[in-house]
Amino acid sequence: MTGLPPDPHAGQPVLTAGAPPAQARAAVLLVHGRGASAQDILALAAELDRPDLAYWAPQAAGNTWYPYPFMRPLARNEPWLSAALRRLGTVLGEITAAGLPPERTVLLGFSQGACLALEYAARHARRYGGLAGLSGGLIGPDGTPRDHAGSLAGTPVFLGSSEMDGHIPKERVAHTAEVLRGLGGEVTMRLYANMGHTVNQDEIEHVQRMLAGLAAEPMGGGVGV
Repeated sequence: MTGLPPDPHAGQPVLTAGAPPAQARAAVLLVHGRGASAQDILALAAELDRPDLAYWAPQAAGNTWYPYPFMRPLARNEPWLSAALRRLGTVLGEITAAGLPPERTVLLGFSQGACLALEYAARHARRYGGLAGLSGGLIGPDGTPRDHAGSLAGTPVFLGSSEMDGHIPKERVAHTAEVLRGLGGEVTMRLYANMGHTVNQDEIEHVQRMLAGLAAEPMGGGVGV
């Protein structure tokens, strides 16, 4: 596409909520889905009911992180995909600079945002405070190489999706679980019957438990010897 900027998401706003970083027990990086907004996903902070945490929600240009379905060839979604991954890295850097490093930060995304958060964590494997992919999976067609370096080092991972999601095949969710386990993640996967492309109460409660466990850890802790 001619005239496309090399970094389409650069300069987009990042919304925040919750506790000031200096007082927060942990951080949550919220990644919105296709056609939604940072404001939309930031509303999830109220559902999670953890006012002691700090929340960051970056905005995608045009409300879309990349234009084509997530299982298309990777090159088809460039340069948007690389720009979106860089954007998550930039925001994580800002969260770290505010005093909350990755091991005290949970990456949480829904739909396209879940795909992006999961892909970022796989490509940049290290200990995170947690990883939650709600109705999402790793990006790229079947057979995409997943030989990523690094280790999630016991990062708690939650994957939740419908058994019959028209956007997210359950087979891709299961493959994502396998890859993240191979990278050292402590993965829980739940596939729900008779659920649409949405977030249900069980998923909210699982993320709440993840956040409670992280908030209970001593500051500077989270990784064993």
